[in-house]
Amino acid sequence: MSQRARLTEDQIAEGLTALPEWTRDGDSIARTAETASFPTAIRVVGVVAEAAEELDHHPDIDIRWRTLRFVLSTHSAGGLTSLDLTMAARIDEALRTAS
Repeated sequence: MSQRARLTEDQIAEGLTALPEWTRDGDSIARTAETASFPTAIRVVGVVAEAAEELDHHPDIDIRWRTLRFVLSTHSAGGLTSLDLTMAARIDEALRTAS
């Protein structure tokens, strides 16, 4: 199956079990995280940007001081794909290593 093929509801639910900080929001998944400082938040965004370029899959990112909100969806597929789950795991890793 292509990484850009839309996931079934069961596949989404199963994938989210490994991503407890993420919540379903319609055809997207989202996570909000607070970092220790604004510079830390910006470093996390830099790491996420590198991962996004590597995967050719770019999250929506909202930066509010030291609080980051990430939203993922594969617009070309009209919903969630395995790329969204992969990118969510990469974001989680970036947040873990920044702490």
